Amino acid sequence: MKIGILGTGSYLPEKVLTNDDLAKMVDTNDEWIRTRTGIIERRIVAEDEATSDLAYKAAKSAIEDAGINKDEIELIIVATMTPDHVTPSTAAIVQDRLGIRAAAFDLSAACTGFVYAYTTGYSFIRAGIYKKVLVIGAEAMTRTIDWEDRGTCILFGDGAGAVVLGETDSGGFIASNLVADGSGACELMIPSGGSRKPVSIETIKNKEIYMQMNGREIFKFAVKVFPETVENVLEQGNITADDVDLFIPHQANIRIIESIAKRFKQSMDKFYVNLQKYGNTSAATIPIAIDEANKEGRLKKGDKLVAVGFGGGLTYGSVLFEWSK
Repeated sequence: MKIGILGTGSYLPEKVLTNDDLAKMVDTNDEWIRTRTGIIERRIVAEDEATSDLAYKAAKSAIEDAGINKDEIELIIVATMTPDHVTPSTAAIVQDRLGIRAAAFDLSAACTGFVYAYTTGYSFIRAGIYKKVLVIGAEAMTRTIDWEDRGTCILFGDGAGAVVLGETDSGGFIASNLVADGSGACELMIPSGGSRKPVSIETIKNKEIYMQMNGREIFKFAVKVFPETVENVLEQGNITADDVDLFIPHQANIRIIESIAKRFKQSMDKFYVNLQKYGNTSAATIPIAIDEANKEGRLKKGDKLVAVGFGGGLTYGSVLFEWSK
């Protein structure tokens, strides 16, 4: 059985926040941000928008692109670290908005979330439990940001991407590699808001309700694990980096992507990059990139693609698949 992507979709909020806008809020400037990250602007959710709103719009687009009836969707997985609520799941809210009868759950693996969710959706179909699965990566990251923290507020943006997985005539999923290293959990976390440290007046005053990140350690982690997980799926697929038509990396930092291109002796033309427009949208970066590459005609049937994620958890992983649309 071949299981691949039947359709793709994405949604980005309308509001744009540029580097020059940020320079009016914190001690930074466009050149500093651009040279260190590659980011020029990012999208910001409206006051009345939440993660489920972004996910729903991306999902509708993916279902339309797949050319299927929405009622054929039997499972919805939303990869997110910014759910609407602790409970219910964002996926359940999307299920209701779509007006379909389907199983639904959220998956939390931070910036690696979509790779985890893609592999999970594939596995459900492979096991014969479901025939079509809607996999969404959606984030309202700016809701977690301390806008006085220059180390994080320049990096993140909001958005959602989605794919419909199902049986295909050819191509599809080839291999995946999923890893977690919880020993680095403290390097990227929101300390307050869970059962360990519930929100209180004290945690609000100490800004523990916002994202805290050790940028230097995360950069070192990414540069180390990125090639490791790519080599794993290439070995499973019995191919080399030269055989890959397009790498779709997590859009965190242009320097990380450039270092990996150099490591594998590949041209940057083989790496899809859109972080200059959207910043780091965590679990949404990869599915947004897949949808844009699809809409731009960058993907041809039979192309070998490698999607790679890394982030909080710490988590990392990759998936190798053949384009089948």
